Amino acid sequence: MADRRKKTNRNRDKDTDWQERVVQIRRVTKVVKGGKKLSFRAIVVVGNERGQVGVGVGKAGDVISAVKKGVADAKKHLVEVPMNRANSIPHPTQGQGGGAKVIVRPAAPGTGVIAGGAVRTVLELAGVRNILAKQLGSSNPLNNARAAINALASLRRFSEVAEERGIPIEKLYA
Repeated sequence: MADRRKKTNRNRDKDTDWQERVVQIRRVTKVVKGGKKLSFRAIVVVGNERGQVGVGVGKAGDVISAVKKGVADAKKHLVEVPMNRANSIPHPTQGQGGGAKVIVRPAAPGTGVIAGGAVRTVLELAGVRNILAKQLGSSNPLNNARAAINALASLRRFSEVAEERGIPIEKLYA
């Protein structure tokens, strides 16, 4: 029995480096035969601040269960984010999620995270420290968070591009 406890403590230690932030909790209703059924929808962002981040949605009858479901969903949809020495992204990119569009650009060291709403949360939990982002279109937090994830997922390192093209990295800049 003591062995089981040690194993669960190790698992907890592995899970503790993940941070979770609730972006939005919304009360939603569904009209059923007997009246209205009330439930909660939670939008959660999970990240380890070392290049992995995910967005999830959970729905349940109470807030705590909705957040737990959102965290589980976010961990299923993790994205790897390549970063450079300045804790920024390698190149500018765009992402779309529903009616939202997000433009993300690298920034010089000391700039900080210049972004708003759900996009800021996604970038901070990804571990990006210097970046410029702009939300266009919809102001829906879920669509903006998904657009940010889409933009980060489309990033590639210069070494990957050079290898794909079969040329040395120095020739990329020429």
